[in-house]
Amino acid sequence: MINKMDMMADIEQVLIGEEDIRRRIQEVGAQISEDYRGKCPILVGVLKGVVPFYAAMAQAITIPVQEDFMCVTSYEGGTASTGKLTFRKDIDHDIQGRDVLILEDILDSGRTLKLIVDMFRARNPRSVKICTMLDKPTGRREELEADYVCFTIPDAFVVGFGLDYDDYYRNLPFVGVLKPSVYQE
Repeated sequence: MINKMDMMADIEQVLIGEEDIRRRIQEVGAQISEDYRGKCPILVGVLKGVVPFYAAMAQAITIPVQEDFMCVTSYEGGTASTGKLTFRKDIDHDIQGRDVLILEDILDSGRTLKLIVDMFRARNPRSVKICTMLDKPTGRREELEADYVCFTIPDAFVVGFGLDYDDYYRNLPFVGVLKPSVYQE
């Protein structure tokens, strides 16, 4: 059962601390700014988990960008992807001939991002790249790699800094491993 009064009691271990997250986002933001110098990419965030990462990364990127969001889910409250994708909101911008940088909180199975990348490529952008806060390669089910990765993590169920279980824990300022007893009941 989720301990709504003390989220920390549900955390087995802090995997990535708040300062490490901020420092790494600054480093990756600087690399993106250099790689896209002279261009104006469209940053596309995949809601909802991406919000803290998106806000921090958008501020770390020092070149002009346009911002957009889409809402796609495959989890529906569980700890593993259902394999069924639900589109709730598409992007607002026309991406034909544009550079698109998808920002994602975690690249796990790759199913959701593969579908998004394929959908975007059909719209004839100049380029489509992926920037993820977390990469969990042990969960990968699709041939897909991120172009920018802040952290590679082990096979664990993580929450915090936007990542959730049943829409809780998103507001933790770090990435932590959730105790199995919370989601195995």
